[in-house]
Amino acid sequence: MAKFDITPYINMSPAEVRSLIRAGKIDFPTAGMCRGYAQANLVILPPEYAADFKEYARKNPFPCPILEMIEGSPETHDMGEGGNIVTDIPEYFIYRNGKFSERVKDASAFWQDGFVGFLIGCSFSFEEALMKAGIEVRHIAMGCNVPMYKTNIMTEKAGPFEGPMVCSMRPMTPENAKLAYEITEKYPNVHGAPVHIGDPAEVGVADINKPDYGDPVEIRPGEVPVFWPCGVTPQAAIENATPPIVITHSPGHMFITDVLNTELNDYLEAKKQNQ
Repeated sequence: MAKFDITPYINMSPAEVRSLIRAGKIDFPTAGMCRGYAQANLVILPPEYAADFKEYARKNPFPCPILEMIEGSPETHDMGEGGNIVTDIPEYFIYRNGKFSERVKDASAFWQDGFVGFLIGCSFSFEEALMKAGIEVRHIAMGCNVPMYKTNIMTEKAGPFEGPMVCSMRPMTPENAKLAYEITEKYPNVHGAPVHIGDPAEVGVADINKPDYGDPVEIRPGEVPVFWPCGVTPQAAIENATPPIVITHSPGHMFITDVLNTELNDYLEAKKQNQ
């Protein structure tokens, strides 16, 4: 398990960190960077798959809350003017015909005319609120990636997109788990409340120490695993939809937006009213 140090980037602006990522100077997970700012998962699809994916996200709003759709060019506007979804994420996954093909640091060569990008809300956004409440976020404390698991909770199908909900997990005491539930249910646009607290087997996780994505973390005596819907869920759906090519973020390696976590929910609610 590779350890990394986010300390130099905690108080930097999103634009500064995005430029360092674009320059190839940051190639590790972004949890805890740019304190206060929302981070986002990414899916980029060929145009003929975009409408079905948008509907899939609408039917599954907790694992797949859309923050911004990007069309025409890979440049972002709502979530960060001047950002670029194919250069400003530390690592990308490329899928071909539904199968993982390769990981790259820059996805510019894979962008094609007509492609549609989706920035999707990320649980890193509510971690700030958990830490403010005095709850330790274990993967940040350990300097590693968050553990993520394919569960037996199925998402609602749309077109060719279907599959299991992927959940991120953070261990905590039962008291803190209750507090975390109360905090995160107020963040519906970044996955909301946990979907499960307790026995991993109940959500189909056979071995908590072997996540499907990310790194395992220490679970101390008396702690319980707490599972949240995760924006890696689309990657499981992509495996079933088998588009010829898809670009996603590498789990844990996010796009850092210019929108504050504290303002994201109101911003998105206002945007929905204007549509």
